[in-house]
Amino acid sequence: MHHGWILAGPKGIGKSSFARALAQRLLADAAGPVVEGEGLAVPESHPVRRLIEATAHPDYAELSPIEKDGVTARNISVDQVRGLQRLIQSAPSLSPRRVVVIDSVDDLERGAANALLKSLEEPPADMIFLLVSHAPGRLLPTIRSRCRSLRFDPLDDAAMRSVLSANDAALSPQEMDALVRAGEGSPGQALRYAGLNLFEIEKALSELAARGDTGNGQRLALAKALALKSAKPRYEAFLERAPAFIAQAARTRHGLALGQALDHWEQARHLAGGAIILSLDPAAVAFELAGHVAALAPSS
Repeated sequence: MHHGWILAGPKGIGKSSFARALAQRLLADAAGPVVEGEGLAVPESHPVRRLIEATAHPDYAELSPIEKDGVTARNISVDQVRGLQRLIQSAPSLSPRRVVVIDSVDDLERGAANALLKSLEEPPADMIFLLVSHAPGRLLPTIRSRCRSLRFDPLDDAAMRSVLSANDAALSPQEMDALVRAGEGSPGQALRYAGLNLFEIEKALSELAARGDTGNGQRLALAKALALKSAKPRYEAFLERAPAFIAQAARTRHGLALGQALDHWEQARHLAGGAIILSLDPAAVAFELAGHVAALAPSS
């Protein structure tokens, strides 16, 4: 097995879960007893699984941005990568195999990326690097050249529905449809909206795009509802879904209509992106975003 793998694909599609499951199976089979059957599942009773879940496996390391006092760092630091030297330079403890998962390699600081490159250039025997990446094109070319890539494509609607049903069997058909559309093949993305009654948000966006809002009544009602303190999670979902809705609509347009849709998408994306950071008034933001969606209406 090659020593370096880039697990590439959209965020929320399951790359991280796959990396951890693969690491667990590789280490379990190497240490024994060998797990029977196909797939990556390791029995809960297996000692390797218990060690990994307790973050106590001596031949396994996982790097991700550190969380401190409820705040997650933006990047994986060079010190975190250098901390792998203990694992790299020491002999394996439980089996001939060692595994490192980095989730995600996109989050490495520049110095951290260079430090990782040194390990990829001269990999220790029987060490596997599983590098989760949402945007492999942004990685150092030298990192890409030393790894093989495994591409994760978006799930089809049937697979999405299966994942969402397993998470919540009580989802209504309307909410299931809304989550599938919002997920765009990514279960993790869809599950971020679970419990927010996304169907009502999608319905409002669809009505605005279909008929516009000449008297501003629908926009005012939407802004008022989303400005409530209790509606903060739904407001944040709206900030994401309004620009995404415009982008999805733009894909079906051509010529002048396409250009206008892209203009509104750019303005909506910029507004939504700064709404939380700049502490903009939720009602005003929701009203303006709804206006960009309403501009998609044929009569606009």
